[in-house]
Amino acid sequence: DVQLQASGGGLVQAGGSLRLACTSSGFTFEDYSIGWFRQAPGKEREGVSCISDSDGSTYYADSVKGRFTISSDGAKNTVYLQMNSLKPEDTAVYYCAASLIATITTTRCPQDDFYSWGQGTLVTVSS
Repeated sequence: DVQLQASGGGLVQAGGSLRLACTSSGFTFEDYSIGWFRQAPGKEREGVSCISDSDGSTYYADSVKGRFTISSDGAKNTVYLQMNSLKPEDTAVYYCAASLIATITTTRCPQDDFYSWGQGTLVTVSS
């Protein structure tokens, strides 16, 4: 059974940083593409950043480009989302998910191809 867990959220002032971690039990990350998604109150879930298992391609939503960085540590079986220069509009519950079928490019991270969603972690950015 594939299970994911997102952690690292918290309360931070605008301009601050947080690093989220996505860990797993039951499978090896290197075989899966991993995506970070977020859902703000009253809004639909959106893709934030994804990393491909096959060639390491990464995707970033326009709203986070230049501020967020996704990375993978195979030894720790963990995918990180480093979030810098945080803005109040980044406030959301952040989720990670895995996929064996998603094709990740710099402009594409198909949310519908992701499954094995973990519990989210809340990020709150105060102004």
